[in-house]
Amino acid sequence: MLHNAARLAARTGRAALAICLAAAPASARPAPAGVAQNLNVQAERDEFARLTQAAEQGDADAQYRLGVAYATGKGVAEDDAVAATWIRRAAEQGHVDAQFNLGLMYADGNGVPQDSALAVSWLRKAADKGDARAQSNLGLMYANGSGVAPSASEARAWYQRAAAQGEVTAQFTLGLMFARGTGGPRDPVQAASWFRKAALQDHTLAQYNLGLMYANGEGVTRDPAQAFQWFLKAAGGGDAASQFTVGLMYANGTGVTRDDAQAVAWYRQAAEQGLASAQTNLGTRYASGRGVAADPVEAVVWFRKAAEQADMGAAFNLAVMYANGTGVPSNPVGAYRWLAVVEARTSGDERARAAAALGTVAAAISEAQAADARQRADAWLQQHR
Repeated sequence: MLHNAARLAARTGRAALAICLAAAPASARPAPAGVAQNLNVQAERDEFARLTQAAEQGDADAQYRLGVAYATGKGVAEDDAVAATWIRRAAEQGHVDAQFNLGLMYADGNGVPQDSALAVSWLRKAADKGDARAQSNLGLMYANGSGVAPSASEARAWYQRAAAQGEVTAQFTLGLMFARGTGGPRDPVQAASWFRKAALQDHTLAQYNLGLMYANGEGVTRDPAQAFQWFLKAAGGGDAASQFTVGLMYANGTGVTRDDAQAVAWYRQAAEQGLASAQTNLGTRYASGRGVAADPVEAVVWFRKAAEQADMGAAFNLAVMYANGTGVPSNPVGAYRWLAVVEARTSGDERARAAAALGTVAAAISEAQAADARQRADAWLQQHR
């Protein structure tokens, strides 16, 4: 299954007002930090005064940049409402950046009342003029049915226009749409092509998905070594799922020479970001001593973190550690509690294994203790429905 983004397309933020100061002569002595800071502040104020004069005279670019100054607090106190006023004046004169940003302001309710229909209207004006950011965000509006009737085919069309211009979020999203057949025919070859374009722009989720396509031979010839390289790029960009996958590939020697120490290192990076599956595998490594010095106490720490995130493999392992007193004082009641959770949450062989272990642990505790453990298991299950 493809790894999806939290949002199909993140909105591009407001443009920042850039003020360029003339460089000092090569022989000039650098000004003290305090003096330099004061000069920068004065330069911002001077630029703000110049922009205000030009904006009041009807200069659309000055109106837009003045709006950005109010939005970002450059040379003046930040004020989203005043920012929207000036950006609207520029947008009404056809300023593309202003139209795009005004669309975002209406979408988010920044400086204006939130209004998805007006957001679509202004984004469309910029999109029709070829603004790739606006095209991508208009695709998002159609995908979500925000301010416009939902239409996957329209979303796909706008994403395609933005992607063709190199807009990275649109390229990634278009890859997802081709991979799933959303808004048009499913086409894994096109999906891989668009993932690659976004991946080459360092889009981590595109790199991860391209890695999956090479791993599965979908849209491209199956190539574990290529898959590993793309997962590694995404992992280096901080994607936890990719870090975990790189750990798995090192552990299994898939697409790369097997290396247990590297597997542990990558599991750790993903585990420290809170990925439950990585926490479970890291706990297993500490329990077995593969790729790291055996440390049952540390194993319990990681099993507990993953179990609290409803990873049933970790919950079973934690129960075993409690039952055997490994890495933690013997606690058959705690073991019974986690086994009851696993039994309730799993099926098939996993459930049968948990049930068998429950029978063994039950012989070591009283009926009252078992009832208490069941009650705590039920409470946990209620909290994690």
